Amino acid sequence: MLALALAATAAAMSAAGYQSMAATGQWYGKTFTGIRRRSKQLALTYDDGPNDPHTLRLLEVLAKHNVKATFFLIGRYVEQRPGIVREVVNEGHVVGNHTFSHPNLIFASARQTRTQLQECQQAITQAIGQHSPLFRPPFGGRRPGTLRIARSLGLAPVMWNVSGQDWKGYSADEIKQRIRRQLRGGDVILLHDGSHIDMGVDRSQTILATDLLILDAKSEGFEFVTIREMMNTSAVSREG
Repeated sequence: MLALALAATAAAMSAAGYQSMAATGQWYGKTFTGIRRRSKQLALTYDDGPNDPHTLRLLEVLAKHNVKATFFLIGRYVEQRPGIVREVVNEGHVVGNHTFSHPNLIFASARQTRTQLQECQQAITQAIGQHSPLFRPPFGGRRPGTLRIARSLGLAPVMWNVSGQDWKGYSADEIKQRIRRQLRGGDVILLHDGSHIDMGVDRSQTILATDLLILDAKSEGFEFVTIREMMNTSAVSREG
C-alpha cells in the first residue's frame, strides 16, 4: 500500500510539474491557446524582442505578405530599443507583455512576479503609450498564483499550441516543416524574433521560415490574424 501511495504521489507531482510548463495545460488556470473548433485562422506570435536588427527584417517580410502578428516583448529590450517597438505598432501589429527580464515565473515569488509584469508594462507604455493587455509567461512557466497576479493587473494570459522550436538552431525549412505538421486551424504559433539571452541574436532562419510558412498556408486558404482578432472570433463562436 505504501508503494502504491508513493507511486501515486510521484505521478501527481510529475503531472503537476508538466502542467506548469505545458503550453496547452489548463490545470493552473485558463489561458488562451487558440480556437478549439476547426478554423482557417492562424496567429503568428513572436517572443523575446525587440531584437536589433532582426525584428525590423521580420517586419519587412510580414509587410510583404500583408500579415499582422503579435509580439511578446521583454521590457529591458523595450527600454534599449523603443524605436523598434514603435515601428512594430506603426505597422499594425499587436504587442504584449513578456516580463521585464524573462525569468521562469514558476520559481518567482508573488512580489517578484508582480514587479516583472509591472515593469514590462511601464516600459512598453513609455515607448508606445496604451497597448494590448496580453501576457505570455517566459518558457510558458506559470503557477496558479502567476495567472492570478497577471489577471489582477488586467492582463490576459496567452500561450500557444504550435511551436517551430526555432530557438534550437533549426534551418528555415525545418522550422516551417515542424509547424506545418502541427497545423489544424485556429492555431497560435510560437516563434522568436529575439532571445532572452542577449540583444542581436541571429533570427534570420526564423524570418525565412516565416516567409515560407505564410506562402504555404495562404495557398491552402489559411488567414493570418492577431491574437486579439482570434480572441474576438473565439468569443463570438462561444456566444453563437
